[in-house]
Amino acid sequence: MVTELEVRGLFAYIRGKLAYKHNEYMVVEANGVGYKIYTALSTLEAVGAVGEEVKVHTYLYVREDVMSLYGFRTTEELSMFELLISVSGIGPKAAISVLSCVSPSKFCLAVVTEDVKTLTRAQGIGAKTAQRIILELKDKIKKEHMDNISINGEENAVETGNGSRISEAVSALMVLGYTPLEASRAVSAVYSEDMDLESVIKKALKGLVR
Repeated sequence: MVTELEVRGLFAYIRGKLAYKHNEYMVVEANGVGYKIYTALSTLEAVGAVGEEVKVHTYLYVREDVMSLYGFRTTEELSMFELLISVSGIGPKAAISVLSCVSPSKFCLAVVTEDVKTLTRAQGIGAKTAQRIILELKDKIKKEHMDNISINGEENAVETGNGSRISEAVSALMVLGYTPLEASRAVSAVYSEDMDLESVIKKALKGLVR
């Protein structure tokens, strides 16, 4: 019997010709099959023109009465979507709404700095929902950090207690699913005292290769 998790993992990405664009989805034709892929407005604007070849990272959302394919330009956008739908009360439509107006770097910055206002820019996301997103994801970061210490030992642990831009940037990258060690190395490679927190996060993300 095929499990829900196995069904979700059927498509890592789809590469093909962009056949159609709508305000909520695109159709990508690959090997004679047209895939209807729901996505964010920001992705639709950046993906290119109809007729061009595109590569879309995908997530197959499966419930008892629903099977929908969601698409993203980058693995960071995909990670952000997966994190959002892991929050209680957040479904794929709400997650796509956030992705439409908040980039992955701004999203993880909003989480670590508890910036409710940025998240409420998304349609359908009120202050209470934004606060829940921040609370649940910050708790997730803390748990992953403690797990990393217990598994890898203190030498691989990241110092996150001093409130510095470095520790905040590391926590921000962990929001997107990077390990404490990966995040720490990426931040250390780009950090300088004259950079603001968002710049550190953006440069560190560019340097990370999954």
